[in-house]
This record gives sequence, structure tokens and C-alpha cells, in this order.
Amino acid sequence: MARKTTIGKDVILEAALQMLIADGYESINIRTLAEKIGCSSQPLVWHFENMEGLRKALAVYAREYAVRKADPGKREGADAFEFMGRSYIRMAMKEPNLFKFLYLGGCPIEKPLTLSGISREADSEAMIAAISEQTGLTPSQTLKVIQNTIMYSHGVATMIATGVFNAPEKQVMALIKSASEAFVLQLKAGSNG
Repeated sequence: MARKTTIGKDVILEAALQMLIADGYESINIRTLAEKIGCSSQPLVWHFENMEGLRKALAVYAREYAVRKADPGKREGADAFEFMGRSYIRMAMKEPNLFKFLYLGGCPIEKPLTLSGISREADSEAMIAAISEQTGLTPSQTLKVIQNTIMYSHGVATMIATGVFNAPEKQVMALIKSASEAFVLQLKAGSNG
């Protein structure tokens, strides 16, 4: 009869997440993770079989962690969108290894996004309706502003996470807000002309 493991899957995933945040995914292997937890490699192999199984489970666990941190709660419309954007930028600034894993190719559960994929990601009728009302744009135009803002923000966040750009959060958010306002003005000018 096989010996029952006493190290739970969540303990392993939390330790792996902390290693990922601190030192990047490259720092994680069965041996280093077992050392961090203070156990043999047996519980890790029992729960995940191999590094690929661990990587896939860690990707889901890390995604859930990021989503919890970016949850806008009771915020609505532009406030909710801005809060999620701030959370995204904060991750690039404060947890660049997590950002790189989730958004720059390390995450095995993500497929490359398309503009229609970004539309689905941002497709919250209540948020779009509230932003449309605040800006005077149609829902279709609002979705374009959201897409453009997401694309611009991702570029800025990528530059931050990879060390190419460094600025205080307040300055970064002012850049993104300015770009978003420019996207709104551009669409308003296009619909008037």
C-alpha cells in the first residue's frame, strides 16, 4: 500500500508561486521546490508527476492569484477598468517575474491574443455601457478604446517588467490615462468628420 502524502497540493503551489514571484520560473525545479517546502521530492511527483504537470498547475494557480488581486469589487464602468489597469501595471512593477510568466510567453495555458480575443476579455456589457455614457461614445467605439488602452498598457507594462522603462506608478498611470483620453478624442473626431 502506498504511503499517504502529508504535503498538500496547495502548499506546493503556494511555495512555487512565491519562488516564481521572487526569482522567476527558471528557479523552480523539483529539487529546489522540495527544499523550499522542506520535504522530499515524492509529494511533488505524487501530485504533479513531473515539471510539465507542475508548470500547468502553477499557471492556473498564478492566474487565479492575479485575478484575485485585480478584482475591481463593486467598482463599475471606467473606475473598474482603471482599477484593473492599475493592478496590471502594479504587477509589472512589483512582481515582474509573475508578469513575465503570465503575459510574456511562459504560461502554458495562454494562447496568443487577437483583437477579437481582447474584445472578449474586455466584454463586460455593464462596463462598456458605463464608459459609453461617460465618454459619449457608442458601445462599439468604447470597445475600440478599451482594446487600444489594453494594447498600449501591455506595451508599457512589458517595458517595465523587462527593465526597459522605469517610472513611478503615478507617472505611468498618467501616461496610460492620457493615451486612453487621446483614443477617445480620436474616435469622437472620426465620428464627427
